[in-house]
Amino acid sequence: MTDLDFARPAEETARPAEETIDDLRAIAEAGAAQLGPDATASELLAWTAETFGPDFLIAANMQDAVLIDVADKAITDKDAVGGKLKALFLDTGYHFAETLGTRDAVESVYNLELINVTPEQTVEQQDELVGRNLFASDPGECCRLRKVVPLKASLAPYRAWVTGIRRVEAPTRANAPLISFDDAFGLVKINPLAAWTDEEFQNYIDANGVLVNPLVDEGYPSIGCEPCTLKPKAGEDPRSGRWAGRAKTECGLHAS
Repeated sequence: MTDLDFARPAEETARPAEETIDDLRAIAEAGAAQLGPDATASELLAWTAETFGPDFLIAANMQDAVLIDVADKAITDKDAVGGKLKALFLDTGYHFAETLGTRDAVESVYNLELINVTPEQTVEQQDELVGRNLFASDPGECCRLRKVVPLKASLAPYRAWVTGIRRVEAPTRANAPLISFDDAFGLVKINPLAAWTDEEFQNYIDANGVLVNPLVDEGYPSIGCEPCTLKPKAGEDPRSGRWAGRAKTECGLHAS
């Protein structure tokens, strides 16, 4: 596991010095047109590896290893991506022990480089700077400091990132494209699982024996930081346990 404080530069990549934001935007548009709206997850990941080589990261929230498993199977030529897939995990300091355990299990099962990104301040340092339990007084600012800012710095050297978001997860994700340019972070964003239904997702887990965070079986269908995640009541929206009782529904990573 590679621990990365976001204040330090990430591993150098081969991002062309002359490549501009407009170039990356054009790559995203061309990829979307080439593959079309019905591209499979495997096709999207193969295109990602062919297009970006080692210059992309896979975002892993460690609710499960579905995206990593699909990528591992789709990208068979690991030399094309520098020998190992790169998976990024945002270690906010507030995760459930089960989530950290899933992270460690995933690293042991798959041949990948796991980049464990931490914020500039520890939880204790943040408490001293802005007051205790910022997640309760200003959850948006807490997410910004512990997720958005470190992610933006960690993605800066890369040309693309791959996420596991799906359209059925929330109204805010209902129109998530398969390939787009991410204005918030300044690189191409690929969502290979965007079109997957809950049934397709579960069928893949069952068929491939994919690692899943044990909290899922305990009734947590959407897992974030421990202080901001509750178990939804029967019949409630799966994401209703995230920032329960607040209008907040997203942490800011997938705002675009």
